[in-house]
Formats: sequence, structure tokens, C-alpha cells
Amino acid sequence: MSAPLDIDQLQTFTAIVDTGSFTKAAARVFKTQSAVSMQMRRLEERVGKQLFVKDGRGNRLTAEGEKLLNYARRIIRLNSEAIAAFDDNRLEGTLRIGTPDDYADRYMPEIIGRFAKTHPNVELYIVCEPSMSLSEKMARGELDIALVTHNPQARQSDVVRTEPLCWVGSSNHPLKEEAPIPLAVGRRDCTWRQLACSALDADGRDYQVLFTSWSSTVVAAAVLAGMAVSVLPESALRTGMKVLTQNDGFPPLPPVQIGIMKRPGLSPSLLNAITDHITACLDNINPAAMEDNLDSELKSFSRLYPRLRAGQTIPGW
Repeated sequence: MSAPLDIDQLQTFTAIVDTGSFTKAAARVFKTQSAVSMQMRRLEERVGKQLFVKDGRGNRLTAEGEKLLNYARRIIRLNSEAIAAFDDNRLEGTLRIGTPDDYADRYMPEIIGRFAKTHPNVELYIVCEPSMSLSEKMARGELDIALVTHNPQARQSDVVRTEPLCWVGSSNHPLKEEAPIPLAVGRRDCTWRQLACSALDADGRDYQVLFTSWSSTVVAAAVLAGMAVSVLPESALRTGMKVLTQNDGFPPLPPVQIGIMKRPGLSPSLLNAITDHITACLDNINPAAMEDNLDSELKSFSRLYPRLRAGQTIPGW
């Protein structure tokens, strides 16, 4: 295997994975379907492994295909970074990006880091607000692109990631067997909150919303302190959290999707550049807990908890 891998073949390969079909990938890479099929045969010959298998009317990756996918994305990104480093006509300007703060915590560091490397002359203006607020800003033309919780009833977005939604509690503080279930959730228009409450209602479980905040740090602190239960996507789980299942008495939840909203009229070059980075980075996210420095938040909660239970209003909450 001394000959190098072909970048064009790898780009077609990732396009098939991203779009879910050879036909859609052909449109994305501006090739005929037969040319795409030929490229994949040559790529399989090159690595000496089968990359796709038939799955009903579609195709799915083999174990070897999954292995190659990670390398393919890394090679493509490195190639883009190398080209951008010597491009005298590199992209310039300002890109206004919106994201909820929980997505910002989990996804934005890698997205921003890689985009800055390939497009150092583009200024990124980041706004962290709930998905509903971001969609309103998009409608007013105040943002160029927004990473939001996909909710076709409330807003239109292109899905870029699907993952399980989990009930979570503290792994260091056993959940008291008492009713109602104490909840820490987002505001009333939060999709995750609505899914959680609907599931508990359907299951006939009593619950009480004790903490409401659009800050993921506040919600996580309440959970880690053992004061409440919440719901989080699998990739947002933190060290010190325990996933609560049906064995713990919690009903199953539907999966959640992350979507991208795009401003009409945005420069195609800028749009494609940031969208490609977002899609690639989200594909690389593993469902693993993150290390967090939440000692100060936990201590703050311990002090404020009696006041919250007594119904007192805390400024800023």
C-alpha cells in the first residue's frame, strides 16, 4: 500500500456517508452515479477492504468503512488547511453564528479552532441563546448561521446530527424515592423540557420543576449536586452524571436532532466553509462525558437551594 490515497475519492466517500446514498452524493460532488460507484470500487481496491454493504435499498458502512471514515475526514481537513495556508484569495469578512450555550460547550471549541486555522481572516461573532431566540434572530437577519435543536413544528433547519436524549441524575447522590420527581430544565419553549414533561405525563409520573434556566451550567450544577434530574443529549453527558433508564423508573425518550439554519443570501463560500466544518466536527463527537470545573457552581447551589425551595426569586435566574 505504497501509493497515496486519492483525495477526490475520499471526498466522494464522505459525501456518500453524509448524504446516505450514492445518488445524493453524486449530486453533491458533481459526478454521475456511475462515476461515484467506480470511485468507490477503486477506493476499495486501494485499501483492500470492502467499505459498503447493501442494506435494503441503501448502503451502510462496514466496520472497515467506519475505520476509514475517521482517516478520510482528517485527511480532507488537513488538505484544506494546507491549501488555505497558501491561498492569497482566502475568505475574509465576518460570520455571525448563533448556538445554545450547551451546544457551545460541547461542539464549538473544535468547530471554531479548525475554522480559524483554515480561514484566519474571517472574524467569528458568536451569540449564545436558546434555539427559539436564535430562530427569531435569523428571521430578522441578525445572524448568518445558527446551530439549533431541530424542531420542524417551530423552525426549519437542516439536520446534521441525531443522538439519544437521556435522563440524567448525579452518580454521587442517589435519587430519593419520593414523588414528585425534581426537575432541572430549560425554559418552557425548550424542546428537551417539552419531551421530558410529555414522557412523564404519558407515564403517569408526578414531577416538579425546581430549576428553570437557559444556562446549561446551571442545569448541570443542579444535577451534579443531587438536587434534580434533567435530560441531556448523549454527547453532553458530564463526569459525575448517571444515565437513568427504565430500570430506574424513567420512561424512554425520543432521540433529538441538531440542525443548521442558514441566512438566505449568505456568501456561498462562507456558508460552505462553516457548514463543512460543523458537519465534520459533529461527526467526530464521541458520546463521552466531559470533565468540568463546576465546584463553584455546586457550592453556590448548596447555598441557594433552601431559598429556591422556599419559593424565593434569585436575581438572574
